[in-house]
Amino acid sequence: MSEMSTPSAATPPAMPSPLRLITTLGLIAMLSGFTIVLIYQVTLEPIARNHREALERAVFEVLPGAVSRANFTVIDQELIRLSDEELAAADLFAGFDEDGNLIGVALEAASRGYAGEIRVLFGYAPDREKIIGFTVLQSSETPGLGDKIETDPRFLANFEALDVRLDETGEALANPIQPVPEGAKTQPWEIDGITGATVSAVAVARALRESTETWVPLIFAHQDELAEESE
Repeated sequence: MSEMSTPSAATPPAMPSPLRLITTLGLIAMLSGFTIVLIYQVTLEPIARNHREALERAVFEVLPGAVSRANFTVIDQELIRLSDEELAAADLFAGFDEDGNLIGVALEAASRGYAGEIRVLFGYAPDREKIIGFTVLQSSETPGLGDKIETDPRFLANFEALDVRLDETGEALANPIQPVPEGAKTQPWEIDGITGATVSAVAVARALRESTETWVPLIFAHQDELAEESE
C-alpha cells in the first residue's frame, strides 16, 4: 500500500511591520487633514458671501421703508463708518429712505434657546424709541414649536412697535423688555409669548433686552451723526 501524503500546513501571511503601519496611518491622517483644509478653503468664501447677502437683505426687512444703508462699528463709544467689504466687522447698520432720511438702525442680538443659540436682527427707530422690525438669522429650535418665533404672525406683531424708551438719564431703558405668557401682554414693552414654545420666546426677549440695554442709549445719543451719514 502506498504511503499517504500529509498535506503541508499553509504558510501564514506575513504581518506588516510596526513601522509600515505607523507610516500608512500617518499618510492617511495627513491626506484627511489636507482634504479637510482644502474643503474649508474652497467653501469659506461662498459661505461668507451667502452670510453677507442674507444679512444685507435682513437689514432692509427689519427697517421698513429703507432703501440704502451704512455700516458702523463702535470704538470707545464713537461711531466709525465701514465699507461694504468690512460688513462682517460691523456692530450696527443704519437704514435710510429714498430722501436720505434716517429710518432706523439694525442690530444683532443672541441668546440660548431650547435647542441652541438663537440669533436675531431687529430694527430700532430712535425718533420713535421703538423696535420696528424683527427677523431670525439663526435658529435650531424644534420644528412646529420653537420655530414659531420665525413664523407666528401674532408673535411677530410684538416687534412692529415694541417700546424701548430711555429713562430721564438717557443712559438706561425706562422699561426693560419683558416676556409674558401668551395673551397676557398689557404694556408696550412686553413680548407676548407662544404657548408650547415658552423657552424660545423667552430667549428672544432676553436677547432683545440685553442688546437694547447696551445699544439703545448709545444710538439715541448719536442719532444726529447717523442721520448725517446719508448726506
